[in-house]
Amino acid sequence: MSAVRNTPGRWLEIIGAWMVAVLWLLPLVYAFWAAFHPPEYATRFDLLAPLTLENFATAWSQAPFGRYFVNTFLLVTMILIAQLFLCTLAAYAFARYDFWGKNLAFALVLLQLMIMPEVLIVENYRTMSNLGLVDSILAIGLPYMASAFGIFLLRQTFKTIPKELEDAARIEGCSEISILWRVFVPLAKPTYIAFGLVSISHHWNNFLWPLIITNSVSTRPLTVGLAIFGAPESGVDWSIITAGTLLAVAPLLVAFLLFQRQFVQSFMHAGIK
Repeated sequence: MSAVRNTPGRWLEIIGAWMVAVLWLLPLVYAFWAAFHPPEYATRFDLLAPLTLENFATAWSQAPFGRYFVNTFLLVTMILIAQLFLCTLAAYAFARYDFWGKNLAFALVLLQLMIMPEVLIVENYRTMSNLGLVDSILAIGLPYMASAFGIFLLRQTFKTIPKELEDAARIEGCSEISILWRVFVPLAKPTYIAFGLVSISHHWNNFLWPLIITNSVSTRPLTVGLAIFGAPESGVDWSIITAGTLLAVAPLLVAFLLFQRQFVQSFMHAGIK
């Protein structure tokens, strides 16, 4: 076993993994360095450089980050709740019911996974305009409330649940909704957590669609607000821009650091590779 572990190929994999990790971390390391040091040290590495929090105070005062945080929180929460509700019902139907056109309907759901969201931007904008929802948080989230990925993931999980548990619950007098709530949902908890993490991360960082559909501070999420805050015409001060960037990503970083073990376990149980 030790000979297998010490093969040159194994060492190359380890070295390659470390190189990728370092390359991935470098922008984040630079962001921390520039944000916590005065502007004159933003592009100059000096171990004796003084630390400061002034960049964060300046960034917070120059842009309505408080409003951006509220908008983003409302957005990701609204999308996640709608996705969990709709995906659960659709996945349960695909996993446990036989109906005409079932395979065709599921194939259309899988087809959605192959379509890039950017392809639908024009049609989505036209739809939101016809509904009178342009420049609203609801317009940002509405196209994402039915997730093909979530339906597929939950369907695969529901299909692994033994039929005997469902039959036992039905004998006890449980209705279909009760069976779904008391049997399927608890057993699929790791999958729900994994999907929730993916959904929150994706929509917290989503940029192009919110940029197109929003026009005012009252509806812009963090990504769009940060892009406007760091625009060249606003003046380029890397220390302040990196401070604003850290403000935007801080909730996700803190959540990952606090719950990284739960994150990894959820993905392993859900089978996400």
